Amino acid sequence: MREAKSADIFLLTLLGLIWGSSFFNIKIATYSYEPFTLALVRVIFASFPLLLLCKYKNIKIEAFSREWRPYAIIGLCNITIPFTLIAIGTSKINSYLAAMLMSTTPMSGSVLAHFFTKDEKITFFKSLGIIIGFSGIIFLFFDELIINKKNYLFVLITILGSTFYSIGGILTLRLKTKGNENVTTSTTIWSVIFLLPLSLFFETPWNSNPTLGSTLSLMYLGIVATGLAWLIRFRILVTNGLVFQTQVAYLIPIFGVMFGYLLMDEIITWRVLTSLVIIILGIYIVKKNNKGLKK
Repeated sequence: MREAKSADIFLLTLLGLIWGSSFFNIKIATYSYEPFTLALVRVIFASFPLLLLCKYKNIKIEAFSREWRPYAIIGLCNITIPFTLIAIGTSKINSYLAAMLMSTTPMSGSVLAHFFTKDEKITFFKSLGIIIGFSGIIFLFFDELIINKKNYLFVLITILGSTFYSIGGILTLRLKTKGNENVTTSTTIWSVIFLLPLSLFFETPWNSNPTLGSTLSLMYLGIVATGLAWLIRFRILVTNGLVFQTQVAYLIPIFGVMFGYLLMDEIITWRVLTSLVIIILGIYIVKKNNKGLKK
């Protein structure tokens, strides 16, 4: 792995910008699309660049191999469930709040890793980071302009979506020898298989009359915020390693808040900014003490 150059820092910043921008686009997409349909169309669009990458690099896709079960389970836990829950949650809360809530993934992931992995046990400083990070989220609950009786359930739904990302991440560790491109493409294929009947059975996409704005946002989510972003992530992982790539966690809530304020006219209070600083501090402490990221 090489030392980060200007081009690498640019790609990392671009990845943070893309993922940070996904939340206001999810918000806009929910104006016209129901959750299962939104998630389904998103992963369909995302699958195209992934399939092209595997074709170009002659990578075998193992979605339907004898070892298909782990790919199906990860596709359910790491894509199907969180994409759906985040769409439900973001529909009723500020888009930047969704970005901030999703930034808890490294912290909830550390808690789960303590119980389900051999190497990632919680230390004193990691516990401190987790407590600090989640205290930033709790602090938001005291701001009734942001979280109140009308939307607190959707806040919890979004946090649950974040937790499923952590669960999916833990499960993905079992396939770490299978290759990033294969795992991501195979799990995406399985998420399409899960989401298609859910969309057709529980929703009526054929009766929808989506706006152009919602459709463009959904296309952006699939092609750019999912497919292209995963390809950029692969490039960073190969060139600079996991330690450098995970630094994107600091950028996502910052860009999420910025886009929500500038493009969605969402209210930013002093509690939101204070919470943002606290959450980022918690993420920093957790990642600094994460043994698995020191290689």
